[in-house]
Amino acid sequence: MITAFRRRLLGDGHTYSLIGSPQDVEDQLWRRKHYILLIMLVALAGLAAVFVSGRRSYGIETCDTVAHGFQCGTTISQYWGQYSPYFSVPPEISPDIPEGCTVTFAQILSRHGARDPTASKTEAYNATIQKIQANVRKFSGKYAFLADYEYTLGADQLTTFGQQEMVNSGIKFYERYRDQTRDIVPFMRSSGEDRVVESALNFTQGFTDAKAADSQAKHGSKAYPTVDVIIPEADYGINNTLNHDLCTAFENGTDSSIADDVQETWTNIFAKPIRKRLNSHLPGAHLTLQETIYVMDLCPFNTVASPTGELSPFCNLFTEEEWHQYNYYETLDKWYGYSYGNPLGPTQGVGFANELIARMTDKPVHDETSTNHTLDDDPKTFPLGRQLYADFSHDNDMTAIFAALGLYNGTGQFPKTEVVEARDANGYSAAWTVPFAARAYFEKMTCSGHKGELVRVLINDRVLPLTQCGGDGLGRCTLAKFIESLGFAKAGGDWDKCFL
Repeated sequence: MITAFRRRLLGDGHTYSLIGSPQDVEDQLWRRKHYILLIMLVALAGLAAVFVSGRRSYGIETCDTVAHGFQCGTTISQYWGQYSPYFSVPPEISPDIPEGCTVTFAQILSRHGARDPTASKTEAYNATIQKIQANVRKFSGKYAFLADYEYTLGADQLTTFGQQEMVNSGIKFYERYRDQTRDIVPFMRSSGEDRVVESALNFTQGFTDAKAADSQAKHGSKAYPTVDVIIPEADYGINNTLNHDLCTAFENGTDSSIADDVQETWTNIFAKPIRKRLNSHLPGAHLTLQETIYVMDLCPFNTVASPTGELSPFCNLFTEEEWHQYNYYETLDKWYGYSYGNPLGPTQGVGFANELIARMTDKPVHDETSTNHTLDDDPKTFPLGRQLYADFSHDNDMTAIFAALGLYNGTGQFPKTEVVEARDANGYSAAWTVPFAARAYFEKMTCSGHKGELVRVLINDRVLPLTQCGGDGLGRCTLAKFIESLGFAKAGGDWDKCFL
């Protein structure tokens, strides 16, 4: 039996929402105790952030900025797929709030900040380095650093750089919506993975720092945000719109291998000449195609392991063109794994799409897919009528949500044998949509000369044209037409095919 539990933890003054069986909840409570220590660490990180911000103001160079994200090595760092650090995507429409408009609603959906590799990948990367160092007798030129390179990357956790990305995100959100954030705070939810919760906490720290520095803001005990709801990610199938894991046919069926097959086709095209060059400069290494990809992965992961985002020497082993090909490799994974290229991909984002509809229209959630009605039917854990909301999730889930919302629906299929650049694909690439610390802003606004509310969507500062609902030259369409365009989500997507 699944039951809802709410309990105050360790006297921190905040009520966390937990769901599951009694034993499940006890396990969750054990984890939450560790989050309290995490909150203390985040507070210290916030103090460090203020210090770092002060250093920036005195001209000491860093690679990351609040306004535009990562700005070092942009000819390659913006082509690392989902491993790219957050950056402002080149706009075709100004991301500024249009003149004569007042924002009435803002929802941020954010990916967690930069992290270490997953546990399985960090093991594979370390094994690849050990293989190179055991078999290669001479390292020269730009490969010389490999002779003494020590693999020190961890597994799954946020890096210091990733923490700062999220602090910066909180600052930027506060500053963008200052007219609202001065007086109110967003209602915040996080998926339960540690790095996602920690990212949400770092976001709150940045928001709090920005508000504390604003003399015109409302201050007091309720003036600063906290993570209101943490939805566990569990193997026993808790409904969670911020984490896919329920659709059996998607998770375990033939659809789950589509992206792997497409990536393998592209790997056999672009990675073979790279492998040949690496093996010629590293005699004895005998790298496989997969290990060649691993060596490329070590560029972004070592870069975001640096507190300042200093480019790793692994990055110099590959050409700019090869990074474009690598970005395409990662884009294929997202497109055919969780977006329109996968028959059940967009369905994984339907639950969140219906929650967004509820928030935008101030009406109860109508959904029978991944929404958790224990939470969504309770105004304490899913309040309506708020102006600001913030949710924190993963790259794959955000990819599915964008598809469920009909975003990038004019892109078409990505070919398996040639690179399609983001600008040639209506702005879609893994780096442009779901880099580390990616954020989507869903806005409602009233504008002079227009009746009713208008909707705009920005993905990493790039305004989407919203052609599916008749978007104007500033990327705005009416709220009614935006909601009307979400027929796929309102109908439950293809959820009925999840359990055949």
